[in-house]
Amino acid sequence: MSRIGKKLVPVPAGVTIKIADRTISVEGPKGKLQWEHRPEVSVAYDDAAKTVAVSRRDDERQSRALHGLTRALIVNMVAGVTQGYEKRLEIQGVGYLAAVQGKTLQLRVGLANELQVPIPEGLKVTVPDQQHIVIQGIEKQLVGHFAASVRALRKPEPYKGKGIRYLGEPVRRKQGKAMVK
Repeated sequence: MSRIGKKLVPVPAGVTIKIADRTISVEGPKGKLQWEHRPEVSVAYDDAAKTVAVSRRDDERQSRALHGLTRALIVNMVAGVTQGYEKRLEIQGVGYLAAVQGKTLQLRVGLANELQVPIPEGLKVTVPDQQHIVIQGIEKQLVGHFAASVRALRKPEPYKGKGIRYLGEPVRRKQGKAMVK
């Protein structure tokens, strides 16, 4: 039995869950998420106990793998509609800066042209100052994917540490050839 999959998902007050066929809808104060689970697992909502239970139909390898995954995704949906998710990025480098213009994130990160990154629907991107980017949303996968794609535009390089990194991310620095002697 999956240790994670057999745990019940607690549903806090103010969150409503509807299960129709294989579609799970979670609605809370921050918004609404919808997801269709795989047929190898089944999801049941107990309204009296305010919990969601995930069970699998057999002990096949695929079913065991999807058991814990389905429960984890439901927990992420509940957390997203109640608290939301946030990723913070910082930009380091002389002349490197960021700005938001409408639904576009503008980045100057040492390339010949300014990068224009369209902000996906469902995300809120703010730039408190020119060296920090805050990405917020209710869908964990969307927030993480957009943050990773922005970081991939100019990864931190190991010699001077210039580039886009997650806030507080350590960058392994190399000495460079001047220090070899």
